[in-house]
Amino acid sequence: MEERGPSVDSAYLPIRDARKCIHQRVNIFAAVSSIGAEKKSRGTDYVVSLKIMDQSYMEPGISVNFFAEDMTKLPHVRSIGDIISLQNVEVRIHRGDVYCVHNKKFSAFALFQGKTTSGLIHYQKSAKYHATNHDDEFLSQIRTWLLDNPPIAVGKDVPLLLRRIKLDLAFDLVCKVLHVSETSKGDWMLFVWDGTDTPPAKLRFDLELQGERPCSLHVEELPLTIEVLCTFPRVGSVLRVFASKSFKEIAHLHGGNQWVKLCNMICGLHDGMWNGMLQPSSEVLLLSDEDWIARQRLKTYDLRLATALENYPMTSFPAPSHITVLDYDYKPYTTLIQSLTHPEVTHKCMCIVRVVAAYPWQAKDLRSPVTGRYRVRFTLEDPTARIHAYICGEDGVKFFQGYPTTEEVVTSKMDKLLGITDADGEAGSDDDGGRNPPWVWCCLKSYYLDENNPRGSRRYRIFSTTLLG
Repeated sequence: MEERGPSVDSAYLPIRDARKCIHQRVNIFAAVSSIGAEKKSRGTDYVVSLKIMDQSYMEPGISVNFFAEDMTKLPHVRSIGDIISLQNVEVRIHRGDVYCVHNKKFSAFALFQGKTTSGLIHYQKSAKYHATNHDDEFLSQIRTWLLDNPPIAVGKDVPLLLRRIKLDLAFDLVCKVLHVSETSKGDWMLFVWDGTDTPPAKLRFDLELQGERPCSLHVEELPLTIEVLCTFPRVGSVLRVFASKSFKEIAHLHGGNQWVKLCNMICGLHDGMWNGMLQPSSEVLLLSDEDWIARQRLKTYDLRLATALENYPMTSFPAPSHITVLDYDYKPYTTLIQSLTHPEVTHKCMCIVRVVAAYPWQAKDLRSPVTGRYRVRFTLEDPTARIHAYICGEDGVKFFQGYPTTEEVVTSKMDKLLGITDADGEAGSDDDGGRNPPWVWCCLKSYYLDENNPRGSRRYRIFSTTLLG
């Protein structure tokens, strides 16, 4: 059996001094700077590794390995920058690297929030933990020190913004997790946001197929409730990120509103919408609300909200296309997520959108063969959401400027609206086989079909909008 040294002292040691106590037990009060994944050890225990730092030893910090027969007995750190009190942890050395081991038989820990506004009460502690008379003093000292020295999760690459993402490019993203769901396959789906807009995607030419698909910010199998949607910011894209259950850190994010760093993530397109995917080599690092990158993201968002023009889609600058004109100015400008979460189910608004699909989309099919009236369903998107909106009756007459005598006139208008560069609308007309609809103004009004379920049966119509030639 390995010989164990006696406990050094009941006092807490700075990490710099604790590192010198090889094969001895020490007490440490420090900030958590990195959180590893919980996993099964080579034996029957579960293990998690944390990295900690204090005023005496900041970078790279020191690792602490925790072992427990039950995952619930491992420390569940809510955020990088939280504070941990360690009692009777062993200091070891392996190949020149000094680290600590929290032994389930005699070591103890307690976790505290790192925010200065938080109380002095721990949010988790182990069974053997006993507070000392110095806990409050150490806690206050470290919280004060953290104000100017917040731990920063370091990745291999500089974190990108959502506005800079590219197809199949591995990158790191600092973002806020707004909501977590489980897919029908048992995987995680994270809804993340950083205050910027994802780039508008080039679209395929299967216009009618795209028009048939359900649309909104969520997917078919996971409709988000109005209560969840109301918690989403009114500006900036919300990216769906898929991850396997092997990422144990995600289990702690169900409450939402947690800043994280997603390392080595890739993005792809599905139905013209961006999706993120965590790879086996990816990491999920929990961040404090005080992390400097998180604060910078919120500052950028606040600046967007302060200026009306900054609310517009980022890629619509310097101005949306002039191919549509409005008869009435329904101020203020509204994003689609604002409309979806509007307290009144029936309302009117003015939006900047892209028409990503139409059903039907060919000029000869836009009017009913029976009544001769327009009936078209458009799929509209902005950086915040995607919806269906209908054009019917007199609204269609205004939109298409009456009933043009030739189909070529309407075809030309629809091509411009849908981003088709070839007059025939054939796939492959663009160099990369895609189309890029322009940003346009439109007026929307919502209505419902079932008075017993107004929000669930809500629909949208385009009105007071004219499509120019």
